[in-house]
Amino acid sequence: MTTRLYYTDTYLRAFDATVVERTDDGRRLYLDRSAFYPTSGGQPHDLGTLGGIAVIDVIDEDERVAHVLAAPYAGTDEVRGVIDWTRRWDHVQQHSGQHVLSGVCEELFGWPTVSVHFGDALCTLELGTPGVSPAQLRRLEERANAVVAENRPVLVTFEDAAAVAPRLRRPSGRTGTLRIVAISDFDTSACGGTHVRATGEIGAILLRRVEKIRENARVEFVCGARAVCRARTDYDALTSIATRLSASVDDVAPLVQAQADETRTLAAANKKLIEEVADHRARRQWDATAPGADGVRRLRGADGMSADELRAYAAACATLPATVFAGTVRHTRTIACAMSPDLAANAGALLKAELQKVDGKGGGSPRTAQGTVPTDAAIDAVLGALLGALLGGH
Repeated sequence: MTTRLYYTDTYLRAFDATVVERTDDGRRLYLDRSAFYPTSGGQPHDLGTLGGIAVIDVIDEDERVAHVLAAPYAGTDEVRGVIDWTRRWDHVQQHSGQHVLSGVCEELFGWPTVSVHFGDALCTLELGTPGVSPAQLRRLEERANAVVAENRPVLVTFEDAAAVAPRLRRPSGRTGTLRIVAISDFDTSACGGTHVRATGEIGAILLRRVEKIRENARVEFVCGARAVCRARTDYDALTSIATRLSASVDDVAPLVQAQADETRTLAAANKKLIEEVADHRARRQWDATAPGADGVRRLRGADGMSADELRAYAAACATLPATVFAGTVRHTRTIACAMSPDLAANAGALLKAELQKVDGKGGGSPRTAQGTVPTDAAIDAVLGALLGALLGGH
């Protein structure tokens, strides 16, 4: 059994212990006591050293904690452990901040915490609600930071599960003695993680993206030093955008929105022009192309077409009588084809069959189809098949 020193002292950075078992040629150590936190409850494991050797993983094995080392330990049974404090403190701030956020979600909106994930860059809180509005997100953030600023004491106790159950924010489901983490007059949770002594040590809490996950909402958040770093990164990005736009940071959002609206308007107008030009060019090529013995005109796209022009040209050709079209954008190895409605051939099926022969990908409808091929040589092979013998007899 491993005595878990972090249960009673989150701030312990170094400790002495006795090795009680070594496995994996000394790469896996079991100690009589340890301050290393193992991956558990969504919180990542600590890093550091044991006997001067890097600890690369810490595993919770119920009664014991396994310490996985980067190299074999061949020293005496008396060993000194040192915690990577920068990593530990980061996890302490994120986990304690999550308790505050979960408590605020219950307090303001009655939203239960479904699950938690602590990542290397961002943390997430999955909430039992189908959505979180921008106004609600702002209220959560403001209230959470108010609780932090109140510097409420955070107390760790060990209590009987039945006795403490009425005070828990979330039912534990365990019996016997529970480790309880309580934020004074605010939140009480059964938790084995590492936490601050008072909420002021959490630092700023920053809420970010909200996304739908199943029937719930997932909120990204960062706390403490991470929040400051993230805010600085965000501000630097906004400043860079503002500089390029010759605007102030406060004017970036409306200016970008205005430019996006203008871009959509121009894109729609450009799309219409491309389609009109494609219709004209397709009809002109159709008039200049003699039909084959089967009465079918076989048209090809002009070199230098863009992907949008190629798609528009294919759509235009599909409206012409007794016509087969194929063209390509060579630098992207894209192929498009089209068949007139009066032809029995299926453009999607025909192109897909030829693409499979050259390990290409794509498909489409009976009238128009598009795909890509892996090599330049395959472009000509597929084009030749589409425009040549493949349609003989149709």
